[in-house]
Amino acid sequence: MFNNIIVALATPPMEGALAIIRVSGENCFSLLRKIFSNKTQYEGHKLYYGKIKDEEEILDEVLVSTFKKPHSFTGEDSFEISCHGGMFIVERVIALCLKHGAKLATKGEFTKRAFLNNKIDLIQAEAINDMIRATSEEEASLAVYSLQGQTSNMINRLKDKIIDLVANIEVNIDYPEYDDAEEVTKEIASKKIKDIISDTTQLLKEARIGKMIKDGLNVAIVGQPNVGKSSLLNTLLKEDKAIVTSEAGTTRDIVEGVINLDGLKLNLLDTAGIRKEAGSIERIGIEKSKETIEKADLVLLLFDGSQPLDDLDKELIKLTKDKNHIKVINKTDLGLKIEIEGVKISTYTKDIDNLLKAIKDKVGYNYENYQNKPMLTNIRHIGLLKAALENLKEAEKEIQEDIPVDLVNIEIMNALNNIEDILGNKTKMDLHDQIFSKFCLGK
Repeated sequence: MFNNIIVALATPPMEGALAIIRVSGENCFSLLRKIFSNKTQYEGHKLYYGKIKDEEEILDEVLVSTFKKPHSFTGEDSFEISCHGGMFIVERVIALCLKHGAKLATKGEFTKRAFLNNKIDLIQAEAINDMIRATSEEEASLAVYSLQGQTSNMINRLKDKIIDLVANIEVNIDYPEYDDAEEVTKEIASKKIKDIISDTTQLLKEARIGKMIKDGLNVAIVGQPNVGKSSLLNTLLKEDKAIVTSEAGTTRDIVEGVINLDGLKLNLLDTAGIRKEAGSIERIGIEKSKETIEKADLVLLLFDGSQPLDDLDKELIKLTKDKNHIKVINKTDLGLKIEIEGVKISTYTKDIDNLLKAIKDKVGYNYENYQNKPMLTNIRHIGLLKAALENLKEAEKEIQEDIPVDLVNIEIMNALNNIEDILGNKTKMDLHDQIFSKFCLGK
């Protein structure tokens, strides 16, 4: 499919003991013979020792791993040079490959070739990037499931059900005299579509958890000045990231931190205290806080439990009433005077276990229910699956309105196309370019 040879550094571009330079493409072994002292007949999955030479000059002593098509990552002939890890040496070896006809690979081009050569599907391709960027054990596990094809198998089972329904409908339309085909009546079509809708809805329910594990939840800590927002942030992070003083208005900017709550990544935002009287700099921070509340997936609305509820507290309750939020009563160690229901904590005594449980309950997170199973985590996949679900719901609606099955089949085909796009079976080249541009060089 590709006539050119590509080359790139596969290890990080920094000084180290070793570096790996990856080369792939038709006739790449001819290039290898021009630069490598060991000019044997290269076999697949073998390791060769020798010297990289520019004519008579020795650049480095190396080990070369060879892979023959189709039994390689890209599906092409390819090899990897393990050389010493100084960047000067690396650059000279890559320059030598370029001198002999290779071109520098673009971001993700090796993975793109693997996809276009049908070595992997698009879910598996994107999982490689997810694996590299994973920041937790749970996130890495989900990427492994996708990389091994388990997530693709899950989507393929859904696709097969839709294809089976489409095939039966089209046989009924095109070959009505064919007795062996099941007649797709309104009742049969409705039952099958409802079954597929049920499967799709379950996948989306699980995908919500998968996306939370991968991307995390943006959690805003909101409240009046000096109610303990920065103390709560520091307690959650187990470090002093935000300044804590008795002076109101200390936090003027959004402070970010990340914690892992049993596999759930929480992106914590400590906002400036919201109050009516504030200086010009604080007012900017307060406006940022309001913007953060709008963007947050979950708001922790913090109150000073040792003080009665006041008018500004009531305004904050109104401000967050339409947001997913938890009311948190702090300073319980000083005695409770506030009359409001909420999760009771003390940042002074570090007693916040019930808040951590409340967060998981609020967002419906229980990783034990989803362990050891693949889930969609990518927003592109989830968006396409949601679109397929809408197509299926529209098809079911049309059936109930007695619209002819051949017309209903249009919506079912639209659902199938969206499912195919998840796997990359019908995706356009410009989208491929956009997806693979997010990868590292050498992948």
